[in-house]
Amino acid sequence: MKANIGLIGLAVMGENLVMNMESKGFTVAVYNRTVEKVTRFTEGRAKGKNIIGCKSIEELCDALEKPRRVMMMVKAGKPVDELIEQLLPHLEPGDVIIDGGNAHYPDTIRRCAYVEGKGLLYVGTGVSGGEEGALKGPSMMPGGSPAAWPLVKDIFQSICAHVDGAPCCDWVGEGGAGHFVKMVHNGIEYGDMQLICEAYQLMKDYLGMSAAEMHDVFEEWNKGELDSYLIEITRDILAYEDADGSPIVEKILDTAGQKGTGKWTAITALDEGIPLTLIGESVFSRCLSAIKEERAAASKVLEGVTPKFEGDKTAFVEDIRQALYASKIVSYAQGYQLMRAAARTYGWNLNYGGIALMWRGGCIIRSRFLGRIKEAFDGNPELVNLMLDDFFRGELAKAQGGWRRVCAAAMLNGVPVPAFASALSYYDGYRCERLPANLLQAQRDFFGAHTYERVDRPRGEFFHTNWTGEGGNTTAGTYNT
Repeated sequence: MKANIGLIGLAVMGENLVMNMESKGFTVAVYNRTVEKVTRFTEGRAKGKNIIGCKSIEELCDALEKPRRVMMMVKAGKPVDELIEQLLPHLEPGDVIIDGGNAHYPDTIRRCAYVEGKGLLYVGTGVSGGEEGALKGPSMMPGGSPAAWPLVKDIFQSICAHVDGAPCCDWVGEGGAGHFVKMVHNGIEYGDMQLICEAYQLMKDYLGMSAAEMHDVFEEWNKGELDSYLIEITRDILAYEDADGSPIVEKILDTAGQKGTGKWTAITALDEGIPLTLIGESVFSRCLSAIKEERAAASKVLEGVTPKFEGDKTAFVEDIRQALYASKIVSYAQGYQLMRAAARTYGWNLNYGGIALMWRGGCIIRSRFLGRIKEAFDGNPELVNLMLDDFFRGELAKAQGGWRRVCAAAMLNGVPVPAFASALSYYDGYRCERLPANLLQAQRDFFGAHTYERVDRPRGEFFHTNWTGEGGNTTAGTYNT
């Protein structure tokens, strides 16, 4: 019997995806560079399953029905390129190579063109949900060769998560579109996590709340509009006790790691000229956390203020909830603006409501909130900014008072809230009809003759002032808006 699909890379995600596929009725051929892993897997948790262990890439390809579908679950970067080269001699035109890792989307664009040039098809798909999602149903964001989608659709939509009967997987677009959307998903994940951490720090350091008290707050929040996977696990983390009965979260060193997808998102935003301020701050917050020894030394010499709360603690917890909710809206608004910009750059026809649907289940940022985003884009596919949707505009207005009180109190009491504050600054900047960039452009024209536009003349006409009387009329000839 031939296998329906092959999978290379039996680490945690790979193994669990194989078990997921097999449980949905598919026969899977597996291979790993360290062949001993294949034996351990097929004689262990995969024993008695419709899973075929292979000891070489050639054996894996021979075990597959045609057109062959081979999914790579290996480390992003050079290993993917090397594996593609090893696969190509054993595949035929019309076969499909699938990259299910966290590839950088420009690499997927390049690989897709290369593999198509060999007569084969290529899919770069984001897979979100971690170990549990891979086993029980992830969110999947496939892109690449459009002709490949009918060949992988049945498998992908069978193994992915489902919400209200709809699969959390659909075709995203050509080239690197799938991995791009997964990258933005991960950037938003960075933002959501940072916002939750800032709420936690305010409750702990400013309000003096215990882990048990904070657990109760997050449990209550998870029953309302903030209902989400990350709020849910934060609730559970705060309740988890060490062997001595104390909350284990307070024994974890405060240095955060990162794998790079948040950084990619921020860099891409800079390349596209999109103000992705909240996610950028979230990436930098992880960088700041990493210099633990510097911070410890600085805490002994840099002056500040000692947080001191006076007032109604319950009311301020509600203010924090409002700040978290409003900032979350801003984060998604910025993420969607980045996707719109990239769609223009690369010619992708992204279904923004459909993307929200893909994120409603199986992934790390899954939440009730995403249903509202789908409704917003279903109602207006050309929506320029999520904040301008009637529902989200109203929610921001309702949350604004608490949001501002939280940011002001944090600043006055020396509690760092970079994501809350950057979200509020973006909101105020976006709703500001006239920003001080007129002065900035005058400065640029003064020292570099970079020219400027005038409010009393049509857009597209550029002017230069000889500010010192000595500069002449020569201009730099570059102007980027």
